[in-house]
Amino acid sequence: MKAQDVKVCVLRIEGTNCEDEMVEAFRTVGARPEKVHLKQLLGQCSDGLKRSLEEYDILALPGGFSAGDYVRAGALFAARIKAAVGHDLKMFVEAGKPVLGVCNGFQVLVELGLLPAFDGTMAEQPEAALYTNDSGRFECRPSVLRNDNRGNCVFTTGIKPGALMQIPSAHGEGRLLSSDPRFLDRLETGDQVVFRYVQPDGSPAVYPWNPNGSPSDIAGICNPVGNVMGMMPHPERAVTAYTAADWTRGHRSEDGDGKQIFTAVMKYLSKR
Repeated sequence: MKAQDVKVCVLRIEGTNCEDEMVEAFRTVGARPEKVHLKQLLGQCSDGLKRSLEEYDILALPGGFSAGDYVRAGALFAARIKAAVGHDLKMFVEAGKPVLGVCNGFQVLVELGLLPAFDGTMAEQPEAALYTNDSGRFECRPSVLRNDNRGNCVFTTGIKPGALMQIPSAHGEGRLLSSDPRFLDRLETGDQVVFRYVQPDGSPAVYPWNPNGSPSDIAGICNPVGNVMGMMPHPERAVTAYTAADWTRGHRSEDGDGKQIFTAVMKYLSKR
């Protein structure tokens, strides 16, 4: 598949606020992204605005505060997606098409049961949750991630294992927890850990380098197949070096670290 043929659905409802950055990130790597309101997938609009999930090659769920984050962060958006297009979404994932959720989008994927999805494509009930940060407040700061995936995740295609990436964080509920006592072991065994928070020298993170207190410093995970990924930090805000916290300090490229994630999924699709 050629880059210019890749269609990306950036799904939004009231309260999402990072859709423009997500669209621009995919446009930067040559794809054809489109902002799509959930009502367009439901047909609750004029005929010219109606869309079908089947039309797209990638689904991206952006950050923000969908539906005001009432009940739980991402819960209402997830419930509305599942009720309206849950079957279509399951078919989308089972077809091997990539799904990316960032920040609030990660929370939505967990609420949908698409992550971690240990025992199937979409769990009936959430198997984990993104809880309030240990600090008890919204954390907006630079963070450093390490690629700890061993090759399973399509969003790290071509990214060197152990590579460090500077990606900004901005969230109030990013602590990934589960009532399953085997949760971390199952993630590790299935190569579902994608990114970990680390200190700038690559050593284990402590606050504020782990901004939320996630066990094992987990910043992003994927499903067992590797085509669904959720992460709390915002790669779409780090597509160029000019948005980096240290952009004046001699960057060797105009590209930001976040661009690697969007380039990686395009490499994956180029082989399909």
